[in-house]
Amino acid sequence: MTAVTPEGVSGKRKACLAFSQDAPNAVDEIPRLDTKRRNVTPFCVHEVALPAGYVATHDEAIYGTMDSPVFKGTMAKTYPFRLDPFQEVSVACLERNESVLVSAHTSAGKTAVAEYAIAMAFRDKQRVIYTSPLKALSNQKYRELSQEFSDVGLMTGDVSIAPHATCIVMTTEILRGMLYRGSEILREVAWVIFDEIHYMRDRERGVVWEESIIFLPPAIKMVFLSATMSNAAEFAQWICSIHKQPCHVVYTDFRPTPLQHYAFPLGGSGLYLVVDERGQFKEDGFTKLQATFSKEGGEEEGMQSPSNGGRGFPRNAGRGGRGGRGRGGGGGGHGASDIYKIVKMIMERKFQPVIIFSFSRRECEQYALSMSKLDFNSEDEKSIVEDVFRNAIACLNEEDRSIPAIDLILPLLKRGIAVHHSGLLPILKEVVEILFQEGLIKALFATETFAMGLNMPAKTVVFTAVRKWDGDSNRWMSSGEYIQMSGRAGRRGKDERGYCIIMIDEQMDMNTCKDMILGKPAPLVSTFRLSYYTLLNLMSRAEGQFNAEYVIKNSFHQFQHDKALPEAEEQVLKLEEEAASIDAVGEEVMVEYHGMRLKLAKLEKQMMAEILRPERVLLFMQPGRLVKVRDGGDEWGWGVVVNVVRKPPVSHGVLPSTVIANPRAGSFAVDTLLHCASGLKYEGVRPKPRPCPPGEKGEMHVVPVQMTLICAISALRVAVPSDLRPLDARQSVLMAVQELEKRYPDSLPKLDPIEDMGINDPKLMSIVKEIEQEEQKLIAHPLFKSEEAGDYYRSFQRKAELAVEAHRLKSKMRDSQLHKFREELRNRSRVLKRLGHINADSVVQLKGRAACLIDTADELLVTELMFDGLFNDLDHHQIVALASCFLPIDKSNEQIHLKADLAWPFRHLQDTARKIAEVQCECKLEVDVQQYVEVFRPYLMDVMYSWSKGAKFSEICELTDIFEGSIIRVARRCDEFLNQLQAAARAIGDANLEKKFGAGSESIRRGIMFANSLYL
Repeated sequence: MTAVTPEGVSGKRKACLAFSQDAPNAVDEIPRLDTKRRNVTPFCVHEVALPAGYVATHDEAIYGTMDSPVFKGTMAKTYPFRLDPFQEVSVACLERNESVLVSAHTSAGKTAVAEYAIAMAFRDKQRVIYTSPLKALSNQKYRELSQEFSDVGLMTGDVSIAPHATCIVMTTEILRGMLYRGSEILREVAWVIFDEIHYMRDRERGVVWEESIIFLPPAIKMVFLSATMSNAAEFAQWICSIHKQPCHVVYTDFRPTPLQHYAFPLGGSGLYLVVDERGQFKEDGFTKLQATFSKEGGEEEGMQSPSNGGRGFPRNAGRGGRGGRGRGGGGGGHGASDIYKIVKMIMERKFQPVIIFSFSRRECEQYALSMSKLDFNSEDEKSIVEDVFRNAIACLNEEDRSIPAIDLILPLLKRGIAVHHSGLLPILKEVVEILFQEGLIKALFATETFAMGLNMPAKTVVFTAVRKWDGDSNRWMSSGEYIQMSGRAGRRGKDERGYCIIMIDEQMDMNTCKDMILGKPAPLVSTFRLSYYTLLNLMSRAEGQFNAEYVIKNSFHQFQHDKALPEAEEQVLKLEEEAASIDAVGEEVMVEYHGMRLKLAKLEKQMMAEILRPERVLLFMQPGRLVKVRDGGDEWGWGVVVNVVRKPPVSHGVLPSTVIANPRAGSFAVDTLLHCASGLKYEGVRPKPRPCPPGEKGEMHVVPVQMTLICAISALRVAVPSDLRPLDARQSVLMAVQELEKRYPDSLPKLDPIEDMGINDPKLMSIVKEIEQEEQKLIAHPLFKSEEAGDYYRSFQRKAELAVEAHRLKSKMRDSQLHKFREELRNRSRVLKRLGHINADSVVQLKGRAACLIDTADELLVTELMFDGLFNDLDHHQIVALASCFLPIDKSNEQIHLKADLAWPFRHLQDTARKIAEVQCECKLEVDVQQYVEVFRPYLMDVMYSWSKGAKFSEICELTDIFEGSIIRVARRCDEFLNQLQAAARAIGDANLEKKFGAGSESIRRGIMFANSLYL
């Protein structure tokens, strides 16, 4: 398989020329953006991946060539505007009946390509499927397409409308289920459109996209819509390899409306241009900005900020969400007043509508309510807003129309201010979206989810923070995330340019800012994994066409691994050549000496594992303590402890510390000041700091370090400034550490685990004694004090390191990911046999047939509870309450006290979960038993139990601090889960249980919880 381009297989790219006569004639000649003219010259890149031996048979007079597709026939759909070059090329690829990946910025116009594929299906009397990552986006897309086309259906876990329509909008999970079950609908489908394909990066759900693509019949062609990504050609090659069909890539990073990026120093009063509309980074602007942190800021670059404004009081103070961990770049008490100044300036300068992005739902509400003195709407607009709002909530019951969440939002909406986040009531989210699209919301406070899906641009975008909590660490936004959200700025045909304003503090240096705004888009990296749901469905429903090994071999994960092999081979050759060039004088003595050092290192690792037990080490992890950090091959050297935080479990959400009964070192992270290199490196979509190489200046940054990565604890401490935001404060700590390293050139003194830490464990004492013995042997060795041998040993050590690295790469090349997944497959099959899902011949049994039908929750635990009789002992209200524990739920800060009829079923669930986790461990799968048990949380058991028994929505909201919208989302997923349980009970022939699950579903399907979407 080769990537064919106009120049052959060299990989050079062709520019798609614009229509104007002065268009550039080479891709290197990027057109200048003249904002005084609207016929600016956009360009795009076209590539195509072809199967070996493929011969095109299209009439070139009508379809152009494979290298340069141009359609000159009758269009399936016409547009009221002239298509951009990337849209024209994409349409030409579709008319060739060939798959295409369209990679472009947010708001660039990718939807026009999807609509053309749908129009082709209608013209050719074929079916087309449009998949979306989220149910809410599916509803919106259904409404949009229904206005354009006559026969459109919708299938999500919540609703099913015209499921046999010509065009069906569905979530990707629904498509995967249809593929597993061999739906007849698929026989008539010609095209599948995958919107937001970069969602494949998602750790939890990305595998759904991958499996769906693998299982699609080869006759079906695909349209992939994506935000910009740096490895689009690689993705197209994967599609080509598994489906043996051409796959085009049409890529553009052209923005129809150019952007200017400004920075606002927290606590300051001015805006500083940092990137102009030509994409040029303004170092002088950033330098001026940094200077304001040491003195009061002034007004710069022509955009002025007004004086300080008022501060509001949040309706939901203390309410739900992850709260403060998401805030980075913002700080102290400046937040609300700074935001007020910026929004007021935007209103005065007529730069609205504006979207103000925050990574905290609670802060979105607080900021919106702090705008009490601002009013963007005229009296006529207020009247329209009220009419739209009243008409929308008319579908609710009388009692639900007066709940506080609805009552309190209307005054904001009438002033042209709104909030949009996942915790909002669905009906209010949709009202806000409709009002925003109609130009009646001028200032929208939103979380990043608003940047996905439908085209809802604004003139200005503001970032209240540029750091975010991602579940693992508080990190800088990646370039891809920034591109996605900043792309909402600038309305095509309305704005000469769009404006982005980022609020930053002293922690952000120039290189980090430049990487974020101008960095390359993140590559699409596979998150493929094997699930029990997948394995059981493959064993029972694929009729022998596919098996687990087929899926593994054809995964994007395996493709990316195989594609990297030539580079790995080249690396091995270089390593072996360097090793061969090193003189190995005295090698036998060196081997002996090196072996002694390795043994000592192994013993020290064992000792650290004992020392790092939380009950022993936490007392000594005070701020200022020096610790040595090693992360695989990355040697960080000595860092300084700032804070110790308990890490959440690896799955959904964060748990209160009281839940973890047996904390481990892996349950904690140490915020550590480390000496970092300038700039960031990326692993997938995540920016990651790098150790500062010798000789470079670098900077000290606070990095969350897993406690297990600490390889030594010093007896020394240094003073840590109370405010680490100023660079000078952090660099002063670096100077203190470097001074100590000069004072102790051999090594900093370490805490003695017995004398200093008071650990009297016999196992540890034995290890310490053995270390002392090995150290004496090492000191007695002739090479230890031999200065002459120093260079020899360093050479030998380098040679040994090269040999180890070459061996590691060879093993990686030889074993491949296939070997790793095969081993995991064997282990998971053992689990399924132990639990009775399959027999010794891997034939799916009754329990396995039930598990095949459950993809909303943990299929192993659910079927175990079903077959051990728990659900038979519960009434349908208790079942609804217990079902909520299986679903992703926001963190609650309230203490949970379950009543007796809910407490014992939950204990039964936990005991069974522990048993399943232990079985997986015994079958050699890496499962943390305690964390597995902690995934199932009782936060909404009381809420769902009361709702099932008939309580009002306003009453159940008083039982929890979780957002109203989050409660509704859990209720709807609970209904979907109960329907799957009902199907599972039917599959095993248990009519009583089927009836009970049905009664549970019926008991919750009422009122505001299941109000129809305004889009339907």
